[in-house]
Amino acid sequence: MCYKFRFPAVQSQSAKYGLKDWPSSLQKDSGDHMRIAVIDESRCRPKDCTHECQRFCPRVRTGDETVIFPDGPNKPPVIVEALCSGEAICVKKCPYHVISIVNLPEELESDTSHRYSVNGFKLFRLPIPKEGKVLGLIGPNGVGKTTALRILAGELQPNLGNLEEPPSWEEIILQYRGSELQPFFKRIQEGTITPVHKPQNITDLPKLESVAEKPISELLEAADSSGRLNGLKEDMNLNEIWERPIKYLSGGELQRVAVTAAIVREGDFYFFDEPTAYLDVRERLRMARAIRHLSSLGKTVVVVEHDLSMLDYVSDLICIFYGGPGTYGIVSHPHGTRVGVNIFLDGYIPDENMRFRDTAISFKGMAGEDEEYIGAEALLEYGDMRKEFEDFTLDVKGGRVTRGQIIGVLGPNGIGKTTFVRMLAGELEPEEGEAPTKTISGFDLKVAYKPQYIDANYDGSMRMYLREAGGSTVESADFRTSVIRRLGLEDLLDHNVSELSGGELQRATIARTLAQDADIYLFDEPSAFLDIEQRLESSRAIRKTIQTSMRTAFVVEHSLLMADYLSDSMVVFGGVPGKKGIASSVTTLRNGMNAFLRQMGVTFRRDPQTGRPRVNKDGSRLDTQQKSSGEYYYVG
Repeated sequence: MCYKFRFPAVQSQSAKYGLKDWPSSLQKDSGDHMRIAVIDESRCRPKDCTHECQRFCPRVRTGDETVIFPDGPNKPPVIVEALCSGEAICVKKCPYHVISIVNLPEELESDTSHRYSVNGFKLFRLPIPKEGKVLGLIGPNGVGKTTALRILAGELQPNLGNLEEPPSWEEIILQYRGSELQPFFKRIQEGTITPVHKPQNITDLPKLESVAEKPISELLEAADSSGRLNGLKEDMNLNEIWERPIKYLSGGELQRVAVTAAIVREGDFYFFDEPTAYLDVRERLRMARAIRHLSSLGKTVVVVEHDLSMLDYVSDLICIFYGGPGTYGIVSHPHGTRVGVNIFLDGYIPDENMRFRDTAISFKGMAGEDEEYIGAEALLEYGDMRKEFEDFTLDVKGGRVTRGQIIGVLGPNGIGKTTFVRMLAGELEPEEGEAPTKTISGFDLKVAYKPQYIDANYDGSMRMYLREAGGSTVESADFRTSVIRRLGLEDLLDHNVSELSGGELQRATIARTLAQDADIYLFDEPSAFLDIEQRLESSRAIRKTIQTSMRTAFVVEHSLLMADYLSDSMVVFGGVPGKKGIASSVTTLRNGMNAFLRQMGVTFRRDPQTGRPRVNKDGSRLDTQQKSSGEYYYVG
């Protein structure tokens, strides 16, 4: 189980600031609550504002030093939490939206695991690894998953919220007495535990002078202390890049090498932080099987993952992280994989009586929903096309799309998906056939295109970035509700685009694409850099816009769960990656997913409660039954 302290009954939350607002019954004046005040110092601009946080604070006006500038007026302020009244006026008045004020039950104070700084992020509870099991950690970005992983891996000593006098290991062990973490931390203190950690950020590895020029064969052979490398070389598809220097690897290749380097090391506990980033579906399945094999060897594994279908496939148990991103995070008690993922989608934890999301997320899945768009008004037809490069050829079979239809595009990396989308966008001319330029009605085809790689070199605010593409549409109430608010961009509109993180830039570009007046919308990997909540909300924004305006969209996606959630129809790519690609015509969701999963050699079933697709374990009864019947994608 996770850390032993239980929650009081809590069922409400406020969407006004995107933060937890606990019921007034838990916020009595008798002092049975605590307050968290967090300031995003990286975006605080005290030189460019008039210190509204201090000027409008009610407690400051009565003479209390609740908001102070100890390092001078040009440095970020400090909010004294003990004096804060919790009215959150500073949250509303701050022109750059960098302040968060949250009221929490006082009982949680004893659950504090770590705090980074005064007015910094605070983590409550910790997940507990289970021997011989794979524990999956699920939740949005910024609620402490990586922090928890670093603590469990022995890289970060928890301070239990005490910043002035951080506790010693003896005090930490005493704090966790009676829980399963007590012997775990004792082993860390004694150095008798060997943790292996695959970090979240792998893009800096090629920049290290000590390894940049070395071939991966040399690096992996040096890391192999378990004797598992020979089998993984084939399983992780490393043969073709075996002698390639690490500085020349792509993101997906680098991820496979990093995961392999962790698995081949001999350890007691293995920690994988987002191991599917940059990987296509085939590679994600290889990775998941390799991690599952670790647990079959008796190893204890913890995985942080945003691809729900892969997390479901690889995990035995699930702990849910929730809270205010960048403000605080809370770890749930552990649940079985199916129950844990369903709880996350439902947004309510029954055993803690805790609702952390206002609405549940459900998937298509009823038989009969997967119908061809026969009889619907056709928007566009395109014929067979062929595109040739020096060492790669793409053949596209013609297709027909209708208004209100969303077509998912599935296939491995290097198979021509981006080339196909760029031909539809008019950026590439095929050698044979013609890319569509007009609608069936004869009007010039208007295209909005979100590329795979986004250029962040825009000199201006996000508001200007969106207005430039969508004009007055951006200011409409419908667009602000269905796109800007859904994508969580309200507080970022006045921030410079060049200062946005990868996930923020991705969401901004999705919004910019949807703001355009177009007949066809093209999205190339819109879920990259987004957490689970953001992926689902982005999909909702795309679907609502397409269905309301009765336009059409093509979406290239590597997450099978997101492809299933978003798509009405499919274009499936086959061939040989890096050499030849073959794109199918537009087909039904069922036929497309069946064809693709047959390529992958995996089968899916539907969860009876949420309708979400679940990967069958290799060789299981359902896997064998579905493969024999040819139903790799079960929709009943």
